[in-house]
Amino acid sequence: MKRSAVTLLLAALLIGGAARVLSAQGSAPLVIDRVAAVVGKTPILDSQVDEMLFRKQSEGLKLPTDTIALKALRRQFIDSLITEELLYQQAQADTMVKVTDQETNDATDQVVRNVRKSLPSELEFTAELRREGWQSVDEWRRYLLQAQHRTLMIDRFRQRLQDQGKLKPLSPTEKETRAFYDAMKGSFDSLPPTISIKQIVIAPKASDAAKATARALADSIAKELRKGDSAAFANAAKRFSMDSGSGALGGELGWARRGKYVPEFERAVFLLKPGVISDPVETTFGFHVLQVSRINAGEVNARHILIMPQIDSAAAVAARTLADSVYAALLRGAAFDSLQHLYHNPAEEKTSESVPLPSLQTNFPEYGRALAGVDSGQLAKPFRLGGSKPSYADKWAIVRVTDRHPAGPVSYESLAERIRTYLGKENATRAYINTLRAKTYIEIKEQ
Repeated sequence: MKRSAVTLLLAALLIGGAARVLSAQGSAPLVIDRVAAVVGKTPILDSQVDEMLFRKQSEGLKLPTDTIALKALRRQFIDSLITEELLYQQAQADTMVKVTDQETNDATDQVVRNVRKSLPSELEFTAELRREGWQSVDEWRRYLLQAQHRTLMIDRFRQRLQDQGKLKPLSPTEKETRAFYDAMKGSFDSLPPTISIKQIVIAPKASDAAKATARALADSIAKELRKGDSAAFANAAKRFSMDSGSGALGGELGWARRGKYVPEFERAVFLLKPGVISDPVETTFGFHVLQVSRINAGEVNARHILIMPQIDSAAAVAARTLADSVYAALLRGAAFDSLQHLYHNPAEEKTSESVPLPSLQTNFPEYGRALAGVDSGQLAKPFRLGGSKPSYADKWAIVRVTDRHPAGPVSYESLAERIRTYLGKENATRAYINTLRAKTYIEIKEQ
């Protein structure tokens, strides 16, 4: 029977898994599962291979009709499941790799939400689960909890290997890179027109008096929070934080590794002990009151309250004047990189490569308007970055277009570096897996 599109979507979100016994009112037949392979003492079941086949089919893979070709494809999937099991066993043995129940629950809830949103009603959601063999949402969720925990453990173990330098990229040959492109080019969509830029973004600077006022407010919030209960931080963030994104979430920033935050923020957050309320930390954004809730294997789960100094008209005029001066200096031949080093606001990206023009015009209309008609090597006049209504806090951008590409097929040259990076990581992983295979009992039973 042909599966519906909704059923395929649901199957794509069901990650791996053993066969289930359908026993509603004793009318469904008993499903007998067989062992496809053994890794150490752990079996890999035929149903897991079938699940992977079905999932790949739902993602667009055309299964071969030839028996020999289908058998070869199943063998590839068995090898993939063996690799996954080897990594999971290593992750379990590594005492530094930990995944909390909260993380597993959050990941599972996200999968459930995604599936629910894909279906028109709760009734159809429940009916679709039953068609897939699940007797209830709770049964499916219990299965997902195990699958998500496994996935998170493997991902965290991979990251630990990279941090330890045990997965150093092994550069592919030019022949390997070209072969990968030739094999995949049929699946690449034609590229839209793209643009690459580098920029100097100048932000207005608050006066010393405005900074002192903001610091005093942040300090008073920190002192009050040290007297309060666990809910006080979230309430204060919703009331005071000027970071609209995290403020609405009680200041929550989620899990992050080193390199995500600006240096001053990162130094402070990775030194904090869980539960401690920090003194105000100054960054280019303003003053932050920080609290770390959890620490795990080089990651922190933190929250903050941001207090930004008030920008007055004098600071706004100074920023606009500086932007005009920088633009004039560039027209006279000044080095872009030198002026960028001196004046660029570190909270903004310095460069953007191969940005699709339709996306730029939709998501960043101020850039779309300012760069219309600006060719490679040319400068755009300084333009304002901010909301629809001008504000004293608005930044000013001076942008040089470094490259423009018309719409067209994806060339080997445009992808070669990314392919090399990808294959380098894959080669490193493959070499590591080969060492695990050499010292682990593996038996493939499906022939």
